[in-house]
This record gives sequence, C-alpha cells and structure tokens, in this order.
Amino acid sequence: MSHGLLWLPLLLVFVLLTALGWLERRRQRLFSDWAEGAELAKLDGMGAARLVDGVLTWSTFEAGQLKPVDSFVIKQLELVELLSLRSGEAPLTEESQGACRLRLVGGGLQKDLPFADAERARRWIEELMARSRCEL
Repeated sequence: MSHGLLWLPLLLVFVLLTALGWLERRRQRLFSDWAEGAELAKLDGMGAARLVDGVLTWSTFEAGQLKPVDSFVIKQLELVELLSLRSGEAPLTEESQGACRLRLVGGGLQKDLPFADAERARRWIEELMARSRCEL
C-alpha cells in the first residue's frame, strides 16, 4: 500500500504536464489559424501579432481564444523605438535582452507592441521599417 502512495505524486505531475501541453498545443493551433496568410507573424509569452495587408494587429491569449488588443496601419509608420517593458520611457540598449516593447509612432499615434524577446523585436523593427517604406 505504501509503495502505491509513493507513485501518486508522480501520477499527478504527469496529469498536470499533459494538461499544460494540451493547452499550449491548442494555443499554437489557434495562432496558426489566426496568422494564416500573414506577411509577418509572432507568438510569444506576451501575445500574438500579425501583419496582413499593411495593418499590424496584436492580440493576447485569454480564455482559450485570441482577444484583439490593438492595431496600427504600417503606411503611417514614421518611427519604431525599442523600449523597456516596465520602466516607463527607458530605451533598450543593444546588449539588453528579455521582455520589451516596440513603440510604433506615426499618423499622430503612439502604440506599444509587447515582445518577450528583445532579439526578435529588433528583427521586427527592420522588417516593419522596410515594409513601411514599401507602402509609401
């Protein structure tokens, strides 16, 4: 009997890991359907983003679905800044890593797009600026 009770915590851990894996698979499947046909797309811990027909939209994953947060028309893009996620208006240095946000400026608007990885955000800056120049 005592040997059987030793296996109970392992069984619970297995069930928990299986459930978490199923949720992540569901999130990725939902993202792939949402991002289908996008010119540029990302999914990370901060949410999802896609560029379709010159409009950048981003969403968060909540309650089993992607909830729209905001959008930005790339044609109006004038400036993209890489900022720290939590410390106000502090710009991120080249060697900084981790969570950050892109400040999209243009058309009298400023919108922030969160990223979980600064390297990916830097690549997005180049892509977005190149695409905004093509739209002109």
